[in-house]
Amino acid sequence: MANNKYRFFIFLYMNEQSYPEFTGLELSPRKVDYLKFILEKGGTVRTTEISSGLQVDPSTTSKTLNELANAGYLNHVPYRGVDLTELGKAYTQFLIRRHRILSLLLTHYGLSSEEACDEVSRFEAFVSRDAVDKICSSMGHPMFGVCGEISHGKCLHEETHHRLPE
Repeated sequence: MANNKYRFFIFLYMNEQSYPEFTGLELSPRKVDYLKFILEKGGTVRTTEISSGLQVDPSTTSKTLNELANAGYLNHVPYRGVDLTELGKAYTQFLIRRHRILSLLLTHYGLSSEEACDEVSRFEAFVSRDAVDKICSSMGHPMFGVCGEISHGKCLHEETHHRLPE
């Protein structure tokens, strides 16, 4: 049994996604909404679609997309649209993970799934990656939250790597 557990953690460690270093506090809540929207739509998303979906003036959308592109989160092709860079994908995967862990945490304190998601949406942009990793660890690295599957980047791999049997 211990040998199988060891192999499982080696498998996880060897297949670990490469998460760039970031705190999770780099972007404003509104810019977080842009990245999540683009991930949800998938592929290249037109500026007009983002403006409509987020109910934002097109000039504001263009300005924000340029800022996100200049920061390395997006590839922006004028008149065609935007898509996520590798950094943008990794950051957005963290954003989804953070939302799911925090929502799950709130359901442990009596909130319904819907209430938890709504409540987390109000404050999640102010919770650091380090805090999310610690919460995840204290919850035993849950695999599923109220909104879906929870990915485990560094927090699970670092912890299990240090606990491997000799």
